[in-house]
Amino acid sequence: MRFSEILGHESVKERLRTMADNDRLPHALVIEGPPGTGKFAMARATAQYIHCANRTDGDSCGHCPSCVQHQSFNHIDTIYSFPVLKSAGGAVSDDFMSLWKEFLNDSPYMDFESWQRMLGNPNGQPVIYVDESQEIIRKLSFTSHGASCKVVIMWLPEKMNNQCANKLLKLIEEPLPGVKLIFVSNSPGAILPTIYSRLQRLEMKRLSDGEVSSYLQACHSIAPEDALPLAHLAGGSVLAAEKALSSHGENREFLELFQKLMRLAYQRKIGLLKKWSQDAAALGREQAGRFCGYCQRQIRENFIANLKIEQLNYLNREETAFSRNFSPFINERNVEQLSSLFNKAEEDILANGNGKIIFFDVAVKVILLLKR
Repeated sequence: MRFSEILGHESVKERLRTMADNDRLPHALVIEGPPGTGKFAMARATAQYIHCANRTDGDSCGHCPSCVQHQSFNHIDTIYSFPVLKSAGGAVSDDFMSLWKEFLNDSPYMDFESWQRMLGNPNGQPVIYVDESQEIIRKLSFTSHGASCKVVIMWLPEKMNNQCANKLLKLIEEPLPGVKLIFVSNSPGAILPTIYSRLQRLEMKRLSDGEVSSYLQACHSIAPEDALPLAHLAGGSVLAAEKALSSHGENREFLELFQKLMRLAYQRKIGLLKKWSQDAAALGREQAGRFCGYCQRQIRENFIANLKIEQLNYLNREETAFSRNFSPFINERNVEQLSSLFNKAEEDILANGNGKIIFFDVAVKVILLLKR
């Protein structure tokens, strides 16, 4: 992984380059920030830059033996550490290395849910066990093989159990010569305080909507008018944007249900609204909950569209086409009540309420609110 392959974060790249060039990279560093912003890629690029024999224009060359080994996750002086499930066949990262390499190739922005599924238990809670710390210490006891230093990259140090964290604490307090520890954290507040207080911190903030939009256009061939709304909803996370993209079919189904509800409510067709409530309930609890969240967003976006504040409006082309005629019905007299209505419906659905009753109640109340 080269710095040039990472989206955005130019100031972070420059800081890491400068520290490496001046041999001032701290022995224990945590790169922290929200998921889906490229933190682990940044750690990989830093390790490759440290080991590269022919750095060029502030980046690793990508061609020397060290770079080639890094690109295949086989650099002998780079140690990867990550959460695992004991029940899946081992207790240390090396037991899952082939699966890990596949994960890195498939999910460069490090989707934790994907890793859970790959371990064979989507509901499991992967942990970094004490055996892992012992294995890291054992590997670091050997001299480096031609590189200037050994680099340990640990993904999600907040997943270390207390025994593991306490064993690594000594390594952080009394660093070995020629060893760099790079931690990559989504939730730094969950790291054991005695470890976190001893780490130098480097924050990677969310990407801009423009950067995520450009990524979607370049890597997924998304039209600009569709990419920007997706990027906005993703909150600066490439991972969230790609998930939203993969659920495009679901969003289209949600839009059709939302349109049907609003049209039938405006026409006061009670019988058809009863059928609509049955269709909405048939989505199932989790999907019905997401539909209620989608409706809340549509209410908010149509209110903004009605106010003619285009720079704050993030609707895709299909949603915009419906909004042109629908947005005048969402105004200051009903926007809060409509939003609260769908919010309450979401809470009731996720609490295992009767979907048919909940959605029919929503439909009847929408009839009254649209007339305000």
